[in-house]
Amino acid sequence: MGVEGAEDAGIYRIGESLALVETTDIITPLVDDPFTFGRIAAANALSDVYAMGGRPVTAMNLAFFPACSLPTKVLAAILAGGSDALREAGACLVGGHTVEDNELKFGLAVTGLIDPARVVRNCTARPGDLIVITKPLGTGIVSTAIKAEMIEPEVAAEATRWMTTLNAQAAELMVACRATAATDVTGFGFIGHACEMALGAKVSFKVELARVPVIPGVAALIDDGLVPAGCYRNRQHYEAHVSGYSGDPLLPLFDPQTSGGLLITFAPDDARDFLSRAAAQGLFAACIGEVEPAGGTPIVFI
Repeated sequence: MGVEGAEDAGIYRIGESLALVETTDIITPLVDDPFTFGRIAAANALSDVYAMGGRPVTAMNLAFFPACSLPTKVLAAILAGGSDALREAGACLVGGHTVEDNELKFGLAVTGLIDPARVVRNCTARPGDLIVITKPLGTGIVSTAIKAEMIEPEVAAEATRWMTTLNAQAAELMVACRATAATDVTGFGFIGHACEMALGAKVSFKVELARVPVIPGVAALIDDGLVPAGCYRNRQHYEAHVSGYSGDPLLPLFDPQTSGGLLITFAPDDARDFLSRAAAQGLFAACIGEVEPAGGTPIVFI
């Protein structure tokens, strides 16, 4: 499976009970510290493997570096940050490639392993399922404020903490709790990725807006106009798929995320099991709505 749908990664069977999970992702800097940027980029690339329920095993660096304007110690710090995330993931760095470029970019190509019978797809949610998210929203807005140097240090630190957090533990738990569908919330924002899930499964997501978690301080940044262009592009593209609310209250939900959380559906008993076990393990998780039969728009806010 792969390009025929909107899956987070490609799956290639190599044995009766073994398949490869293949993905890549590259981003531009979101924070000032190069080590932290490298770790965020790696966590972001690894996330697609986790969203499928896989285990990353190898990775290759993809670095685009302006050698004429930045010292090579910056590149070394970025690579060190990426390697730090890979060590935490238990994945092995096996090589990579560097290109001299005018704009700094970094990412990874990641290979994981999975049992083909346990792949978690993004198009298989069922009516009656509950919807769970594992990280709060707003990292795109916070990153815009960081670049503008118009942010309180504690808000930046909170967003950075989420972006550097791997989805490994949440992914392992979602598989154990029999998730029916999942994706990770990244560039298309919460609404974009929820739309992919709902449209793919031919269902509707009924979401309680007040229960969708947002990083503290994001509302004030929106009031200050610190909203990335990608947020407005997502709104323009997806707002026709949304009903119940409109306007500024939805901006954090259109915000393009980097290294966002997992958006997962479960049968009700399995959702409650996931939430209970997540709390016991110190993992963030919030139940934000339920899946209904298709009717009206793919996303309905209440």
